[in-house]
Amino acid sequence: MTRPKKRFTQLIEEIDRTPWGPAEQALVADAVALAVELGDERLEYEARMRQTASANMNGATDVMLNSFAWCLARHDADPQRFPADLEYGGADLMWQFKWMASSLRSSPAFSVEQIAAVLDDMETHYRTAGLGMSGVLTARFEDAWDAGRIDDAEALRVQLEATPRDDHSHCDACGRSQFAGFFAETDRDAEAIRLVEEMLEGGFSCGEEPEHALSRVLVPYLRAGRLDEAKSAHLRSYRLAKDNPDNLRIVANNIVFSALTGNEARALAQVERHIAWLAHDGLNVDAHFAALAAFAFALDRVTAAGHGDAPVRGADSPSLIAFFGEHDGAWGAAELAAAAWGAAERIGSQFDRRDGTEGHARSLARMRALADEHYDVPIRSDAFATTPDSATPGDPDAWFDRVMDLAQFGAEHETLQALPHALAVEDRSKVAQLMSMRLGILIALDRADEAADLLPARIDALRAAGLDAQADLEQRVGLATFGLNTADAAAALEDELANAESLPAWSRGDIAISRASLHMQADEPDAALDMAEIAARAFADADDVRLSNTTTLVAIAAVLQKGDIEAASALLDRFLAQDDLSVGHRAQALQTRARVRGGSEDYARGAADADEASRLLAGLGATTALATAHLLAGALWEDAGDPEKAVARYRVTSRLVAQEGGDQAGADFRLARAMLAAGDAEVAAELFGQVLEREEQADVPAASRAMTASLLARSLGSAGEFGQAVGAYGYAADLFGEAEEHADQAMALTERAKILARFDEHDDAIESLEAASEIVRKAPEAVGALADVLHNLGQAYGAKQDDRAFALFDEVAALAQEHEAGWLLADVTDSRGRVLAQFGRIDEAVAAALTAADGFAAIGDAGSAGGSELFAARLLAGDDRAADAVPVYRSALEHAVEHAPLRQVSALELGNVLESLGRQVEAAEVRALIES
Repeated sequence: MTRPKKRFTQLIEEIDRTPWGPAEQALVADAVALAVELGDERLEYEARMRQTASANMNGATDVMLNSFAWCLARHDADPQRFPADLEYGGADLMWQFKWMASSLRSSPAFSVEQIAAVLDDMETHYRTAGLGMSGVLTARFEDAWDAGRIDDAEALRVQLEATPRDDHSHCDACGRSQFAGFFAETDRDAEAIRLVEEMLEGGFSCGEEPEHALSRVLVPYLRAGRLDEAKSAHLRSYRLAKDNPDNLRIVANNIVFSALTGNEARALAQVERHIAWLAHDGLNVDAHFAALAAFAFALDRVTAAGHGDAPVRGADSPSLIAFFGEHDGAWGAAELAAAAWGAAERIGSQFDRRDGTEGHARSLARMRALADEHYDVPIRSDAFATTPDSATPGDPDAWFDRVMDLAQFGAEHETLQALPHALAVEDRSKVAQLMSMRLGILIALDRADEAADLLPARIDALRAAGLDAQADLEQRVGLATFGLNTADAAAALEDELANAESLPAWSRGDIAISRASLHMQADEPDAALDMAEIAARAFADADDVRLSNTTTLVAIAAVLQKGDIEAASALLDRFLAQDDLSVGHRAQALQTRARVRGGSEDYARGAADADEASRLLAGLGATTALATAHLLAGALWEDAGDPEKAVARYRVTSRLVAQEGGDQAGADFRLARAMLAAGDAEVAAELFGQVLEREEQADVPAASRAMTASLLARSLGSAGEFGQAVGAYGYAADLFGEAEEHADQAMALTERAKILARFDEHDDAIESLEAASEIVRKAPEAVGALADVLHNLGQAYGAKQDDRAFALFDEVAALAQEHEAGWLLADVTDSRGRVLAQFGRIDEAVAAALTAADGFAAIGDAGSAGGSELFAARLLAGDDRAADAVPVYRSALEHAVEHAPLRQVSALELGNVLESLGRQVEAAEVRALIES
């Protein structure tokens, strides 16, 4: 068993290498508890110094204040034993002083006198320690600004800029961000933007930077008309801030941006996602104020967009009663907006009374004034879930029709929800039908006991409607005609079929269609078709169009179960051409045909069917079924190569799933994938990040998380966030390794290496590729992955003039020949030529490049052929063999007819070569091609 002091040392080491977050917080708490148990104040000081920093980064203000006070008291009593700086790479005690005044200011529970005392105490400690005044001035500036003493804040800002920087000054990122926020608030937008762009260009970052700085210049960017920069800043800021509750102010700024830019659905989703953060840090009341004002503004915009009744998920949490008051049921957007404004005004008044200013009142006035501004910056992450064609039925008979349509489509849950509204119909036969619908759905939902309890009432309803023969039948067979799948039920149906001639036609049809259903469940499609034919004749004799059409759909399902797609397609086409179909039957048939067409790779027509089914379901208010229909439509448009249309469908799916319950992660994964395909990488990265977070919370299998992480990495790379992409690819590789998906693990490492090489991190890139090459050989059947990894490693070796490259190229070429992969053979030959050139073996390099060009040309890739020839021509020209280069350049030009950039470069270089040979006329003719 590890000794306590050794265990303490291990905890401290683990804390210092663990990123901020719940895991790190737990380690710090363990270290403090262990030090207290040991009774060693010096060890406790080490732990609590870290606890102060941890609490500051994670928004635990009460813990931070208590921890700091304990440490400061020990330091003041014995500076030698408890030094201000433990030199562990974290914040020292004097640096932590800067957080204290800010924390006290963030709650109106602390007085102006208490805040001033902390600031004075800070200055005394700094002077005693011989430190510069930059840190003190920064704290005093923040205090004046937050209190609304703008003139004082401006004077302190000027003084601060003139004060020499020292080890306790804000870092470059935080200093610029802070001043940028002050400039934005005091209507100096251009200066705010300049500071943030300086920060980004310098690559400065810190704990909450650059996300905080980016959020501060969102409105200035919009007002400057720089909408693209505003969108990019928002997406990056929100993506970096959205997982830490201590970033509530940053998120609030981003919510305001969404609302200002016509993205009301996104704003609502963000409010729902972060509203619980109000209860995270009870002492950070100023952040609550900022968030409540942002929520109120956003929900006003949601209301103005026509969705004031939209429920705000999470707002009814008991932890939020202190902010919004008691409420019966879910909050709607409009009423929550009013409550949020009220809470913000109440908190703002408390601050202004304490500070003796109108700072918070002015802040609310600025927020309200934004109501006059609007900017069009579409972000397609969210959509409102609406059913515009749906009208609430006005009487029981209309509800009956709605129930029938929902049941005929197969919308089980919506049918059960609608049924009670229809039971007041006067027609007794309709009451009997409604009870039949309920029984069938209960059986389908495996609620047979409930169905058995309801059956006597169904039989009574049949007798009340004068349908005694059907009542007697159901008395005999029980739940067999409602889909109960037991041996006794099947036997009972068979007995009735044997003596069916004495029954009314409708009852004969009912027995036959019930038996057909059981045959379908037993995977006996031929027998099901026989029964469907009997049922069809019976229902025709009974003149029941509704059940005749239901029977046709059963028959189509049986034909599909047989695998006869052509026959099923023909039946569906004829069925949909009928003019006697109910809305429910038509929607069901359209959805079935959409799937059939998708299976036959007729994606666009299948998607059109799914879209029409969605329209019909919207009219029925079938929200759960509608989510599935939109999901199908999105998948088909995605397969049809139209990701833009897929995005539109998936957005609605995501919102419906969010409202009705379901696989939110699955819906958003598809939406993110379609967005990536449509070129909207920044939003895709945000969504993939959210999906990955949900998957980790749900502890889904590693392989699934790995796929999400790899797509997140690809999105980040496409969005220019290369550093984060490297990390995401590494994480994906770890997850693929955990799942023993060797080929995918190797490809993730390869993509990581490509980014590293792009930024000249060649040693790290080679290390990643070497690991990938060892892993991919565990999956020899994955030939494509093996070839890709070895090819990339060969290129990396070649860049370092490591002749191990050539053996790898040989292996890739052998794989290409074995599998008749002509393009790969040409590509690896081209790579060989380029590496040979690195070694100065010009003749061999030219020969390889020309061989590659021939290979590309043979398979019709003229652009790649021209690229290889251009490389060969350059080698010849650079080797003082200009005359030999001319025909190669001309061949490259011929291959570049459909590739304008290649054509222009080839023409320009050939012109220069011809001119060097004194062939001026030819040079002029070639250069003229650049203009053509």
